[in-house]
Parts: sequence; C-alpha cells; structure tokens
Amino acid sequence: MILLTQLKHFFWDDSGQGMVEYGLILALIAVVVIVAIKALGGSVSGIFNKIAEEVEEFAPAE
Repeated sequence: MILLTQLKHFFWDDSGQGMVEYGLILALIAVVVIVAIKALGGSVSGIFNKIAEEVEEFAPAE
C-alpha cells in the first residue's frame, strides 16, 4: 500500500514542471536560432564581404 501511495505522488507531483517548460522553450529557441543561422549564414557572409570590399576601396591597406 505504501508503494502505491508513493507511485501516485510520483506521477501526480507537479514540482519542477515550470523548470522543464522553461528548458523546452529554451531548447526550441536554440533550434530556431541554429536553423536561422544556417539558412542566412551565406547571405550574411556575402553582405559583410561586400562591405569589407567597399571599405577597402576608400581606404586601401598600406
């Protein structure tokens, strides 16, 4: 009977639920950021390279 009571408390206890939800939200945000970086990585790199070329035209390296 004690084991049954402990199992009920284990399965119906909500302590720590908020932390798990925050962890899942954080993991989802991380996945979205990684996918966005992968998708936009080439275009962002191209933009920075173009800016660097434009700057070098106005101030050539010595």
